[in-house]
Amino acid sequence: MGIVSPGFHGRGRRPEVELPPGQYLTEDFPVLSAGPTPRVHQEDWEFTVTTEAGQEYRWDWRQLMDLPSERPTVDIHCVTKWSKLGTRWEGVSLDTLLADVDTAADYALVHSYGGYTTNLPLEDLLDGQAWIAYRYDGADLVSEHGGPARLLVPHLYFWKSAKWVRGIRLLDEDEPGFWETAGYHDYGDPWREQRYQGD
Repeated sequence: MGIVSPGFHGRGRRPEVELPPGQYLTEDFPVLSAGPTPRVHQEDWEFTVTTEAGQEYRWDWRQLMDLPSERPTVDIHCVTKWSKLGTRWEGVSLDTLLADVDTAADYALVHSYGGYTTNLPLEDLLDGQAWIAYRYDGADLVSEHGGPARLLVPHLYFWKSAKWVRGIRLLDEDEPGFWETAGYHDYGDPWREQRYQGD
C-alpha cells in the first residue's frame, strides 16, 4: 500500500510563469522616478497630440472621461528587473485618441508634466497596445504611479510607460527621450533584454 492515499494531490502550486530574461516576480508595485513627483490636479490636466505638421489635438480631463474606456489586464516589466503580473488598469486607448489625427509620422516623443520624455515608434502605440491610463486596481491612479494619467505600453520596459503624461509629439524621425539620451535602449523590448544601447 502506498504512503499517499488516493485523491490526495499535495499542496496547490502556482503554475510556472514565463518571464522575460533576467526578470523576477514582485507582488509590490515599486515607485521609481527620475525626479520629483509632479502633483497635477485633474482640473489642470490636459493632453495634447501635436502632428509633424504642427497641428494640435487637445483633450482636458472631462473630455478624456467622455471617451470610451477600456480595462486592460496586463503584465508589466521594469528595466530594474522586476515584473508584476496581471495588473488591472482603466483608460482610453491611443487608437481612440489618434483615430482622427491626420499624420504620416513614424515616431512619437511622449512628454510628461515635470519634463520627462520618452520615444517610441508610433506603431507601438496603436492596434490595442497602449492606453492613457487613469485608474489602477479599481482606484484613481495616485501621483506616485503617474496620476492623474500615465501612458501604459506594457509590451515594452516600463520606462516607456511615461508617468504624468501631458502629450505626444509625432515625428518623421526618431528623437531620443530622457533615459534614451542617458544610454538606455531606444526600443526597450523586455523579451530581448533591450535595456541599454547595444543590447
